[in-house]
Amino acid sequence: MKRIAVLGALVLGGALTVIVAAQQPAPQPSVDNLTVEKVKDNLWVIRGGGGNTAVFATAKGLTVVDTKQPGWGQPLLDKIKTISDKPITTIINTHTHYDHVSGNVLVPASVEIIAHENTSKRMPLFSTVTGRGETENVFKANPGKGLPKKTFKDKMTIGSGADQINLYYFGPAHTGGDAFVEFPALRVMHAGDVFARKAVPLIDADNGGSGVQFAATIRKAIDGVKNVDTVINGHLPAQTTPAEMREYADFVSDFVAHVQAAKKAGKTAADAIKTWTAPAKYKDYAAPDAAQATAWAQVIFNETK
Repeated sequence: MKRIAVLGALVLGGALTVIVAAQQPAPQPSVDNLTVEKVKDNLWVIRGGGGNTAVFATAKGLTVVDTKQPGWGQPLLDKIKTISDKPITTIINTHTHYDHVSGNVLVPASVEIIAHENTSKRMPLFSTVTGRGETENVFKANPGKGLPKKTFKDKMTIGSGADQINLYYFGPAHTGGDAFVEFPALRVMHAGDVFARKAVPLIDADNGGSGVQFAATIRKAIDGVKNVDTVINGHLPAQTTPAEMREYADFVSDFVAHVQAAKKAGKTAADAIKTWTAPAKYKDYAAPDAAQATAWAQVIFNETK
């Protein structure tokens, strides 16, 4: 049976909007359907089953950034064992969405879970999509498990020296609690879904996201986290660079400006999407799905006075 491969799910204006990656058979949760990419000698990206997961080996154990969608938590843990026999000591969640947090509930209570304070507040409330239209919340289904034990507001530093990790918050974008995770000794940063893909921005207004502030938040991250060569993005199948991330900020600015001009001209959000064509310089950017992009354009309409 054909199923929809889901990249994420957002509640926008009271209506659930599913972000569709493609009409294709949904990969079944398994270790074999997860792929490992070595970024540095002690840093890997695990792709598949949800958002891109980073695994960072420190002297004390493993720090894992994002834990995928429901059903993929155990395959993720099993895949991590093929990388290192060190224990997981820390989980960092870049934001609240189910495809980045659901595996949290499977780790021992001794594992420290960290997120931005806004993400921590929203995680127990956010409903998730399983892929067949049902909604559930993994934290309600597993009470007392998987929620953050430590939060930060603007910046937090974990560890020191080669094991140091810096967490930053630069304002609303994809959600109102997007964390940027820097591994300074490696010159690498995980950007989560603030840079999920090369396409129109994914804006979850009900979880504090902002279309109008999106590009500014990206630029603050690029300018505020210096000496980064590699960016681990939310869902793209390859590593990216700060230059590509800055280009994405320009793309978001162009898209927002187009939508705001449409509103000023008395057009609807749907009209804005019908008349949107990405400038030629963004030649490798995906064309938007009309229904989804219209929902995000409406968020920009609502923010624009």
